[in-house]
Amino acid sequence: MRVYHFTNLKFGLDDLRRRWLKVARIADLNDPFDFLALGSTRKDVRLVLRTMRNIMSSSMGLLCFSRCWRNPVQWAHYSDGHRGLCLGFDVPDSLLKRVKYSNTRPIVDISVFEQVGDRARIEFEKLLRVKYDHWRYEQEERQFVSLKDTREESGRFFVPFSPILALRNIIVGHRCDISRAKLTEHLGRRIVGVELRKARLSFQKFCVVLQRDETQW
Repeated sequence: MRVYHFTNLKFGLDDLRRRWLKVARIADLNDPFDFLALGSTRKDVRLVLRTMRNIMSSSMGLLCFSRCWRNPVQWAHYSDGHRGLCLGFDVPDSLLKRVKYSNTRPIVDISVFEQVGDRARIEFEKLLRVKYDHWRYEQEERQFVSLKDTREESGRFFVPFSPILALRNIIVGHRCDISRAKLTEHLGRRIVGVELRKARLSFQKFCVVLQRDETQW
């Protein structure tokens, strides 16, 4: 599946130069309900959920993608107000988990997590994938990774580009001032075979489209 990762220019260029993508840590996700979406009025259940979240955060992270790059809100929130980049990757469908959006918090018997089997697996996946409905615009796909399978540098973790994290295109935000020539010069052979495009605002809709006038970039 072709999926997209939004980033600011500085971090995006660094990821491209090093040919890796930063892993998001569970404890640092910008939605405080992430991995705590299950609802309960019981204090002991909430404590178990927080404990599980902390345990997962110490050993697992995720790569966050979107199925679409055209939403101007995502460029605003995750690409430095349209001044950054959007990186397109091909990732096997089997590695991606689609986020499910909901207006209500799912309720589950916490004892399910003490069992082994399909029911426990299904309920555990709810914990990993459900988000509040107002995040729906992100069209998020998640790839979960074990931190032991990543590269660590200064307390941060990265997944190298590879055939299962294959960079296919770079879309430059419409407010980004880096030119095609500068981007090519900066990255050299690291972008051989990767499509470079410039974004612009649609003339007719509330969306971002590709700039087809090469003289504008």
